[in-house]
Amino acid sequence: MRGSGNAGAWHIPLLALALLACGHDDGDGTMRLVDHADLPPPTPPEEPPVPINPVSPVRYPPALLSQGIEGRVLLRLYVDSAGQVVPDSIRVAESSGYPALDSAALAGAPELKFSPALHQGQPVAAPFLQPVQFRNQRPARSVQ
Repeated sequence: MRGSGNAGAWHIPLLALALLACGHDDGDGTMRLVDHADLPPPTPPEEPPVPINPVSPVRYPPALLSQGIEGRVLLRLYVDSAGQVVPDSIRVAESSGYPALDSAALAGAPELKFSPALHQGQPVAAPFLQPVQFRNQRPARSVQ
């Protein structure tokens, strides 16, 4: 569409659609943006998602394990009403301070399995925080 003179014309209907989705027509041809502060906050589930993996899919980085480096990564996840992690939702809420541990937690998170959150006994989609602990279970070596 180069050189056609109106290559960006499709932006105008898209912008109008976005404004309609975000606003309210006052009847006089003007738009008023919706105040999301007026919306009630979502009701949190009574029971958060529960991890059900028999073995954690998160792998301890071998170099950090051999050095005895431990840490905790807090992940922010969102699971659907079937308990499946929504991959695009995975974020580090609190870093361990070690990028390799943070990366390992992020890499293993899509394989985590959960029973869904429950609200009034019904499965619901929900955001939540999931800690991932990296602890060295090997016996300490004595240095001589």
